[in-house]
Amino acid sequence: MKKNKVVKPGYLFTTGYTNYVFSLLFLLYMFDYIDRMIVGSLFPFIKADWGLTDTQLGSLVSAVYWAIVALTFPISILVDRWSRRRTIGAMAAVWSLATFACAFVGSFGQLLATRTLIGVGEAGYAPGGTAMISAMYPKEKRSWIMGLWNASIPLGSAIGVALGGIIAANWGWRHAFGIVAIPGFILAILFFFAKDYRTVDLIKQKELEDGKVEKKKMSARDMFNEFISKPALMLTYFGFAAMVFVTTSLLTWLATYFNRIYDIPMEKASPKASLVMLLALVGAPLGGYLTDRWRKRQVNARLLFPGLAALVAAGITFLAFSVFTGTEQYIALLFLGIVITSFIPGAAAATQDLIHPGFRATSYALAIVVQNLLGASMAPIVIGWISDKTDLGTALAILPIFLLVAATLFLTGAMFYKRDMSTVEEVPMEVRH
Repeated sequence: MKKNKVVKPGYLFTTGYTNYVFSLLFLLYMFDYIDRMIVGSLFPFIKADWGLTDTQLGSLVSAVYWAIVALTFPISILVDRWSRRRTIGAMAAVWSLATFACAFVGSFGQLLATRTLIGVGEAGYAPGGTAMISAMYPKEKRSWIMGLWNASIPLGSAIGVALGGIIAANWGWRHAFGIVAIPGFILAILFFFAKDYRTVDLIKQKELEDGKVEKKKMSARDMFNEFISKPALMLTYFGFAAMVFVTTSLLTWLATYFNRIYDIPMEKASPKASLVMLLALVGAPLGGYLTDRWRKRQVNARLLFPGLAALVAAGITFLAFSVFTGTEQYIALLFLGIVITSFIPGAAAATQDLIHPGFRATSYALAIVVQNLLGASMAPIVIGWISDKTDLGTALAILPIFLLVAATLFLTGAMFYKRDMSTVEEVPMEVRH
C-alpha cells in the first residue's frame, strides 16, 4: 500500500484528502458568512435609498436566521440519514444564487424575501459541516479542528463587512451582493463530488447478564431520550444562544456604531469593525487548542472553558461600552474579538461528544435552532429597537447581561458532562465510496 493511501488511526480519510475536504468546508463556511453578514456594512446606503428604520435594517439580518430556525432541523435529518456532501452542495448553491439575486431587488420587501432565501440555503450547513468534521478527525482533536473551522466565521464576517462598505462606497450596494455570490457557487459544485461517510444506523446496544451485547433499532422514545435525558447537552444549546446574541449584535451593528458615534465614513468604519471580528481568527483556534489540552486533565473542559470565556468577555464588553471611549474602547473591543469566539470549539464539540454518532448533524441543528431563535434572529431587531428608542451606544451596553447568562449555563452544564458522556454509544465510522 502506498504511503499516501494510509489512513491514520481515528481519521476517516487519508491525510491529504481529509485536508482537501476540510478546506472546502472552511471556504464554504467563510462564504456562508460573507453572504450572510455583508448586508450590515450596506445599512447606511440602503437606508439612504429607501428611508428604512433601524428595526427594518435589523430584520434583513434576522430574516436569514428565521429561515434557518424553520428549516435547519428537517434538513439536518436529511444530512444524517441521506448524504452530507449532496445536501451541503445543494444548500451552498441555493444561498449563493439567493445572494446574487439581492443585487436585482427593487424594494425592501423583495430584499427581505431574497435574504430569507439565503437562510433557506444556509439552514443545514453548520450541522452538516460539523457532522463531517466530527467523523473525519479523532475525538481527541475535535475542539481544535472545530476551532480552526469556526475561524471561518469571523473571517467571512470581516471580509463581508469590509468588502461591503468599500464596494458600496465606490460602485453601489447592489454590486456588493453580486460580487461575493460567485465563488460560493463554484465551491458548491466542488463539494457535491467530495467523499462522504456511510450513514450510521440508529442502533441501541445493551449488555446482557451473560456478557453478550444485544443490539436493537432505536424507537422514537429512545431517540427523544437521547437528547432530553442529558442536561449538559441541553444547557450547551442555551449557552450557545446567549453567546450568539452578543456576537450577532456586534457583527450587525459595530460598523454602524463607529459611523454614528464617531462620525467615521462607512468605507473606514467597516474595515475598523471588521478588524475586531478578524481577531476571532485567533480566538477560535486558540480556544479549541486550549480546550483540548485542558481536557486531557479535566474531562468536562469542553464546557468549563466556554463558561470562563463568557465571564471574561462579559467584563471586557462592560468596559468597552460603559466605561471606555476612543482608543481605550477600541483596544478593549480588539481583545473582545479574541475572547468572545474562544467558546465555540468546546461548545460545538460538546454537541457531538454527548450524542449518538447517528444524530451528530441533528444535535448541532438543535443548537442552531435554539441559538438562532433566541440569539441570532432576535439580536439585530432587539438592538435596533432599543437604538430607535434611545441610541445605539445604550443598546450595545446591555450585552454583558447575556454573557453572564451564558457563563452560568455552560458552567452548570459542566457539572453533568462526565455522567452524560458515559451514556453515549461508540460507533465506528466507514467511508462511503
